[in-house]
Amino acid sequence: MKRFPLKALAGAVLATAAMGAAQAADVTLRYTHFWPSASRVHTEVFEAWAKSIEQASDGRIRVQVFPAQTLAKADGSYQATVNGVADIVSTAQGYTAGRFPLSQIVEFPGMGETSLQSGCILQSLYDKGMLDKEYADSKVLYMFTTGPGVLHTRDKSIPNPDALKGLRMRNPAAIAGQVLQKAGARNVSMPAPEAYESMQRGVIDGTAFPWEAMQVFRLNELASHHTHVPVYSTVFVTAMNKRTYDRLPDDLKKVIDDHSGAKWQQRAAAVFDALDVEGRQAAEKAGNEIIVVDDPMKDAAWGPLLQSVVDDYLGGLKKQNLPGEDVYKAALEAKSSCPATAG
Repeated sequence: MKRFPLKALAGAVLATAAMGAAQAADVTLRYTHFWPSASRVHTEVFEAWAKSIEQASDGRIRVQVFPAQTLAKADGSYQATVNGVADIVSTAQGYTAGRFPLSQIVEFPGMGETSLQSGCILQSLYDKGMLDKEYADSKVLYMFTTGPGVLHTRDKSIPNPDALKGLRMRNPAAIAGQVLQKAGARNVSMPAPEAYESMQRGVIDGTAFPWEAMQVFRLNELASHHTHVPVYSTVFVTAMNKRTYDRLPDDLKKVIDDHSGAKWQQRAAAVFDALDVEGRQAAEKAGNEIIVVDDPMKDAAWGPLLQSVVDDYLGGLKKQNLPGEDVYKAALEAKSSCPATAG
């Protein structure tokens, strides 16, 4: 019988115990979002974030990314994360109407020229603590936005607001919905992934969407008329279940914290802004009609409509005793220091 020195045997036992402790400390995080798995938003933002987390934690954190609503439906994904069905979510605040009223000020027409600028404004407001109460039930990692959402229709040209009367338009968010409603369109609410089939079947005549989304959700295949009048931007949050975060050891909390804030807002913005360029170029290449409205807030046809939506929204916040005017003022101040382009 082969004998082992007690010292060596004790070392082996300790090593085995250490390995078991390391395995026990491993964490798997379920990350849900609604973008298609083939989209660059999925691969270059969310999967890139997941891989970076895994590398920074030396494999102690694993992230399983569930795209295309496979873990939770888009309009219920934030609550699913709060409830622990998912550990992390990237979603649009507009999917839960009335839950993030101050955040959605950044959706105002003309607020930001690009995803980089609008996202910077939103992240700045959060970093200043002006939006804290809206996210008290989650651990916010970073904020981001689309570029400006503009109008796209299948069969009808939209040279002015009157041309929207009677059209069935997908309503992407509160601000855009007000613009469409005031113009006389019939609002139809649905998550972004359902827009293609709905337009294909004639359930909707068009949508307000950033150029990026026209590319990601393939709607450029269906829409042949585009009016580049920025009526909104969609605001997004990447948030984590608070209990999941609180259970992490301090060194792994630091890994999550290091993957939060402006750096990842900017990473997302770079993808969204690049896709905006690609989406518009695809429409141009197809020979589609593109009407461009310069300086929409001062445009004779569009300006009064857009300004009335801003005024009504702020008035509604005032009636709820929410500091909408303060947040709006801070957003405009942030805009002056948030660049529209990188570099």
